[in-house]
Amino acid sequence: MKKILIVEDVELNTELLVQLLEDEYELLIAADGAAGVEMTRAHRPDLVLMDMSLPVLDGWEATRQIKADAALQAIPVIGLSAHAMSGDDERAKEAGCDDYLTKPVNFESLFAVLDKFLGD
Repeated sequence: MKKILIVEDVELNTELLVQLLEDEYELLIAADGAAGVEMTRAHRPDLVLMDMSLPVLDGWEATRQIKADAALQAIPVIGLSAHAMSGDDERAKEAGCDDYLTKPVNFESLFAVLDKFLGD
């Protein structure tokens, strides 16, 4: 079973993602960016769903740290953000995100991205 790390500080958003994904994936949860980086190092998930607005260490910097680590940089990081302004997707990709989805998450888009990066 593929492993996904969800890095999200809003409990309702985390619960929604868990309900959507728990039958298909092993899930790990981190509530801030620093914990997300540490859990990525410790557990080497197959993919990270990274909220960009996080406490302690924001998702932009957490993604940069993951992608700067040679042992982790191949792990896909999908940025999740309520920021839907023009250029936010480019900013996320510049930080190292492999893809970017806006919140509220469109379920079809989420599953398409997961299939793109984790499809068998």
